[in-house]
Amino acid sequence: MLLELVIENYAVVDRLRVRFHPGLNLLTGETGSGKSIVVDALGLLFGGRASADMIRSGEDRARISGIFAVPDLSRLDAVVEDGELLIEREILAGGKSRAFVGSRPAAVALLRELAPLLGDIHGQHEQQLLFSAEAQLRMLDSFAETGESAGELFTAWTEAGKELGELERSEQEKLRLLDLWSFQKKEIEATTPKPGEDVALEQERRLLMNLGKIQESAGAAFAALYDSPECALTLVRAALKKLDEVGRIDPAVAAVREALEPAAIGISEASYALRDYLDKLEADPARLEQIEERLSALDKLKRKYGATVEEVLAFLDQTQQQIFAVENAGERMAQLRKQQAELASQFAAAAARLTAKRKKAARELERRVVTELASLAMERSEFRIEVTEAAWSETGADAVRFLISANTGEEPRPLDKVASGGELSRIALALKTCLAASGAGRTLVFDEVDAGVGGRAAEGIGRRLKRLAASDQVLCVTHLAQIAGFADHHYLVEKRESRGRTVASVEELDRAGRVREIGRMLSGEKLTSEALKHAERLIETGLQAAKL
Repeated sequence: MLLELVIENYAVVDRLRVRFHPGLNLLTGETGSGKSIVVDALGLLFGGRASADMIRSGEDRARISGIFAVPDLSRLDAVVEDGELLIEREILAGGKSRAFVGSRPAAVALLRELAPLLGDIHGQHEQQLLFSAEAQLRMLDSFAETGESAGELFTAWTEAGKELGELERSEQEKLRLLDLWSFQKKEIEATTPKPGEDVALEQERRLLMNLGKIQESAGAAFAALYDSPECALTLVRAALKKLDEVGRIDPAVAAVREALEPAAIGISEASYALRDYLDKLEADPARLEQIEERLSALDKLKRKYGATVEEVLAFLDQTQQQIFAVENAGERMAQLRKQQAELASQFAAAAARLTAKRKKAARELERRVVTELASLAMERSEFRIEVTEAAWSETGADAVRFLISANTGEEPRPLDKVASGGELSRIALALKTCLAASGAGRTLVFDEVDAGVGGRAAEGIGRRLKRLAASDQVLCVTHLAQIAGFADHHYLVEKRESRGRTVASVEELDRAGRVREIGRMLSGEKLTSEALKHAERLIETGLQAAKL
């Protein structure tokens, strides 16, 4: 249930704070006064689409917040305080929006998930959805609470069919390619390339081709370190010997000697390593020729199948997979045909169960809607739901169509063919009443559900809204005095000028204020005593309805 709604810098609203109550909350006002702003703002809290055009002129952002009573939302225990949940939405001038749940940042998708738990908005756009066969199917399934879906089976059956069709279409082409793939596979396997082999061979070739220069330079380094009269090792050892002589006289040079000694060890180790390296270096023309031949063979593969040996091996793996797929295509197609047949059987069974549930639910929904329509001054109406066979889809194998006959003796026809605006409003309210979860404590919002109706039909809508408000909080925008008389809480929406700008305001009316507003709705600009008396009678009628 919505407890409080705060709107800031939204459309013509500067700042607005409205407290709502259990029961039937009605909003009235002159045409163009901004009554639907409240509904639109609430729609944003339910995850509706935001636009920078909604921001009040001259401001950089708009903000909507709502406090909801949520006695049982275990998934949100962390952000619910004392049974209340705060939801906020900010719209920035750049067009982006931010959402918050319990003062914590949240995705707008979360607001859409929470919306069905918190409330439901029904306006003229939703009435048009009644013409949609898909929407009618969803409504019937919602009422039936089928608890079963054929979607996954349909998707699996479709995917199996697609793969089978692709295999059948490409089999002839792949058979023509099989010889090419086999040749490529044999050519690569005959060379037996190994990962990184070309890099290692290039390095070895570079060494063999520069062997003379390497031997000369390495030999000179060995001589400088170890194998010459004035080599580094000899000089360091001489220095150590002299330091030993000094140390016998002055121990202070011991630290210098300790620092120099590792140098002698390092030079010795480096010298031995260079000697071993030089011993291994020897010219091998035959090895160089082998390397050239091997690199040539690898280069031939790389020119055809990839820039590196790794890419060539990846091409080989792909080719092997293609050959395997062709050689085993017949077996795979047989598996797919069997799988497709099994899935078709399972889907048909699931679809049949759905059909049975839908047909049973359709009869019950028909009965309830007719009862509701009778209370809305459409007692001669006949409402029928057709459930007919349709092509397989994610929703099963049914097509659903709502039919209506508003007059005795007329054959029921589709809603968009026979229903007037006023009749459609009442049919929508009847369906909404039947589909609403009774006693769920949600906020049901009706925006101009009275469009195109009046007189006894309007009174019927008022009475139905009143009964609906006994179990769920109802917010309703109306132009009709007959409906306004049934309000438990009546709000007047007005536009006024403040400091040269238009500002919308919402005021909760007391009894006297209600009489004046309903009188205005009855008489127009000039408020008459007759209109005020009639307004009093309408309010009394509403009070009597509450006692029934």
